[in-house]
Amino acid sequence: MTAPTAPRAASGDSAAAGAWTRRGPVDLPGPEGDNSIAREPLWYAYGAGVDAPEAPAWTWVPQPPPDTHVPPPPPRGGGPREPLPLGTHDRLTALPYPARPGPLGSADRPAAERYASRPNPAPRPDGRPHPLPAPSPAGRGAAEPVADRLGRALVTAFGPQRREPENPYNDHRPYASPRCLFPVHAFVDGGAGMPWRLLEPDRHALTGAPAAPARNVVLTGRYTSVPPAYQWFRGSLIAIELGFVLRALSLGLELFDVPARLRLPGRDAHRLLPALGLDDAWAWSLPFVVELDGGGVPAHAGHAPPEPPAQEGHAPPEPPDHLPRTDPALAALIRVNREQTYGGAAAPLTTAVPADLAPSAIAPDWAELLWRRHSGRMPRALHGMSGRRRTVPAEALDSAARWLSVPPPGPELAAAFEALKVTAVVQGVSGRTDGVHLLRDGAAHLLRADPAAPRRLEERYGYGLSPVNGCGIHDAPLTVFLSVRTRELFERLGTAGWGAVQHAAGWAAHGLCLSAAASGLFARPVRAFKEIPTQRVLGLDPDEMIVLSVVVGVPQDTGGALLDLRL
Repeated sequence: MTAPTAPRAASGDSAAAGAWTRRGPVDLPGPEGDNSIAREPLWYAYGAGVDAPEAPAWTWVPQPPPDTHVPPPPPRGGGPREPLPLGTHDRLTALPYPARPGPLGSADRPAAERYASRPNPAPRPDGRPHPLPAPSPAGRGAAEPVADRLGRALVTAFGPQRREPENPYNDHRPYASPRCLFPVHAFVDGGAGMPWRLLEPDRHALTGAPAAPARNVVLTGRYTSVPPAYQWFRGSLIAIELGFVLRALSLGLELFDVPARLRLPGRDAHRLLPALGLDDAWAWSLPFVVELDGGGVPAHAGHAPPEPPAQEGHAPPEPPDHLPRTDPALAALIRVNREQTYGGAAAPLTTAVPADLAPSAIAPDWAELLWRRHSGRMPRALHGMSGRRRTVPAEALDSAARWLSVPPPGPELAAAFEALKVTAVVQGVSGRTDGVHLLRDGAAHLLRADPAAPRRLEERYGYGLSPVNGCGIHDAPLTVFLSVRTRELFERLGTAGWGAVQHAAGWAAHGLCLSAAASGLFARPVRAFKEIPTQRVLGLDPDEMIVLSVVVGVPQDTGGALLDLRL
């Protein structure tokens, strides 16, 4: 997920850009025509019914390089902080991958304790025994309090994994985030009218002190954390990362037996943002609410400072008056976000993990799996990704297809997930033909043999090999593309389909990242492919938007240090 590299046109005048013929329903004159980030608002307009959308005027306004952007400081709650429980890494180490909670004695026992107490746990591929987790305060076999299990689930989802001194971006968490910005934050309610508590992963703590057990976790993203060079695409980055975070949190809750439901933003969801204690509430996305213990309560009732009763159509937090002038792209994407509302009830979190996965020779337990997830490393603080050509077993592709078949929770996100087409360029996978494959229903289906497809893809990538940038696409055994027909999507789900399909793409991509880690591969989510030439390599139609792509490659050891931050 990277910013455009092509120079911006001097103006929006088509004549100034020379003779121009529209190549599809979404196109721009000049070098921006193949820039997926500049094309983003046009895809939204096309989905909403505009047959030949024109680029907004701000498309042509020069922007500072992304590396010059200084994100706002993270929100900090005042008062005391409560440390999250220690030893989560040990408990995840005691849980063999891909084992998940299942019936064994008391239904409320944490997963790590259940699996540690199995008579014959699955052997680790390296032959070492599974370590036992530290006993809970009540003694071996007793269930931890739900507050501690929630804390461990939060650490599993958000806790820093490592620092890489050679990497220009740090620290690294269990899920991918552009430039390690992590613009999506989590808030936990304080109970009994107490203020919401901010999760601070870098401090391994929650702000404030609870008055009652938590019933809700809120997820929301801050648009101003992302460099302005990404223009309107900042909204898409937040929506995609919400999908990553939702699957990461779902996995943590699943592994520590914390049942929950997901409530997507309703028409009054904007009222929750000021209640979170955010000074710049206008700059945050509409919140997801994860209701705990299968019950939950409306997030605005009794879990925030007093406020007026909910009123349909109540005005959301308004951006500053100068924003349409100083950052019109940001003002436009916030307007679109406020339209991404749903009317359905909260839906149970089912599972983040596919069934019938084989054990991994690389990651014997869940702690090792999360540690091994990375996006392709480069030496000496260089950018991009490095890889090497190697034949990989068929299980790497089969596992990826299964992880990509697990839908997100709730009918709205599941419908958007179903609308996604998953196309993969495959090479060097044992027993599989090099070429373009369709991944559907947990399996790969050959569409077209094409041994040259990886080379052609690399030629169409916005960040090619250079003295300061690595590019491992030519050698990658698997490059996956998630695409959708936005016109059909809007006809089915309305304008809320725009956010829903990006959440679904993030959910799917995080699963692919975990699958790659289990296979000893890296997985790098990107949006830097030149869209129209890439459509032609894949055989996509001109009205199919590439929502997200993931390069899955064989890592190359850089020799750099990996500093373990797990607690």
